[in-house]
Amino acid sequence: MKKTLICLVILLLLSPVFGVYLAGLVGYREPLDVAGEMLNLTDISDRINWTPLKDYSVPGLPEWLGYILSGVIGVALIYLLGLVLKKIGERKNRP
Repeated sequence: MKKTLICLVILLLLSPVFGVYLAGLVGYREPLDVAGEMLNLTDISDRINWTPLKDYSVPGLPEWLGYILSGVIGVALIYLLGLVLKKIGERKNRP
């Protein structure tokens, strides 16, 4: 468990290198965004912003820190979902 946690922390700290710095350096854009532009589709998020963490950023924080915070929130949500599903599975397996 300790090795997994260390690995997750390292990956979370490295994520801005790939998602912010290198993506900007090479001009990376999401493939679905490119396909939508080619088809002249409009992005619904221009009209409706349903998430407080649009594009993995947090308003008021530097881009790299918002990227890490978004990752922490995502990992925590997946972990909590796993715990809930584990509890449900344990209840169903009880005699």
